[in-house]
Amino acid sequence: MKKIILIGGTKAGKTTLLEALKGKEYREIEKRTQSLEYENKAIDTPGEYIENRRFYTSLISAAQDAAVIGLVADATAEQYYLPPAFASAFARPVIGIVTKIDSDEADLEYARDTLEMSGAEKIFCTSAVTREGLHQLSEYIDEK
Repeated sequence: MKKIILIGGTKAGKTTLLEALKGKEYREIEKRTQSLEYENKAIDTPGEYIENRRFYTSLISAAQDAAVIGLVADATAEQYYLPPAFASAFARPVIGIVTKIDSDEADLEYARDTLEMSGAEKIFCTSAVTREGLHQLSEYIDEK
């Protein structure tokens, strides 16, 4: 079983977050995730899967292979695609992960409110650039 599946909008930082959790240095990722990508301990999802309702069943099915569901919200986004109570579709713990908290444009309150409305049980605020919050998130995932 994979440890975590990351679900969030396009350019939310899901792939960058996974790279940072592996201990890799921050770098701009040019390639966008095009399909479900199963890695050693994670499942990376395309942003389009949460942005288009017709893909929700794919997300819910893929999540059965994960111990933890991670809903990802970019702190710099103007719009989020996570529907209210979305977490209720999963029979696993659902956490919220705010990315890009190091940005001057970050609106942590809006991102946190969105994740809470989606049903996230616990919220982690992270930055792949400064590595803030990554240790706490990694420890939580490893416990599951």
